[in-house]
Amino acid sequence: MLKRIIIGNWKMNPLTAREAEKLFNSVAGNVSKIKKTEVIICPPFIYLDRLKKLSKKISLGAQDAFPGEVGAFTGEVSAEMLYELGARYVILGHSERRTLGEQNSDINKKLKSALSASLRPILCVGEEKRDESHEYFNVVKTQIRECFNGIGKNLISKIIVAYEPVWAISSTPGRRDATSADSREMAVFVKKVISDLYSPESANNVRIIYGGSANEKDAADFLKNGGVDGLLSGRASLDAKKFAEIVKIAEKI
Repeated sequence: MLKRIIIGNWKMNPLTAREAEKLFNSVAGNVSKIKKTEVIICPPFIYLDRLKKLSKKISLGAQDAFPGEVGAFTGEVSAEMLYELGARYVILGHSERRTLGEQNSDINKKLKSALSASLRPILCVGEEKRDESHEYFNVVKTQIRECFNGIGKNLISKIIVAYEPVWAISSTPGRRDATSADSREMAVFVKKVISDLYSPESANNVRIIYGGSANEKDAADFLKNGGVDGLLSGRASLDAKKFAEIVKIAEKI
């Protein structure tokens, strides 16, 4: 049986390396006895090298990666560099990156580059709003089809798909809570899209997690009833006790 996955996305936090180490160590101390859950922390990449030495229990991920290996790309960090720093996962296509202008074609290149560098991509997909005509299904379908374009069947199982309804994340103005029913509906749909692109077997090998501001209060409901294999948490991951509680809930289910 595959382990559940709980991922913490620290975004652009905390301010100093000392704070990052303190937070990481606090999380590590609280999840030291976890056996059935895979815990992944995605800090700003500048902290990866320091954090990789602190715990063998927690895997590290990056929050983005540039698709090139080396070259004249000022300010960019490649998947290969992130792997060398200790990352084994990378978040790609996060809604906050898409808001900055990132397109599905860009994410597709990043996916291929990450896989080539032996990083496991965490691909974020999700609609900005839910409309009565259900157009949001087509939005997610297009994201998956274009992001997966040209990726071989043998690599599909290495990709984790995070359903991230933009209207439910904490940084969205006027946000509202998503329900486990919303998550389950989209998880089934994502599996169907991947099945149509590849095969039912391939779809079954892709792990789907929920990423719309998951926290310690709704974790059990999403994990039990949301049709997902784990959670991607943002704000709650910056509180060691709250994040550890999410992990412990996953461990018990």
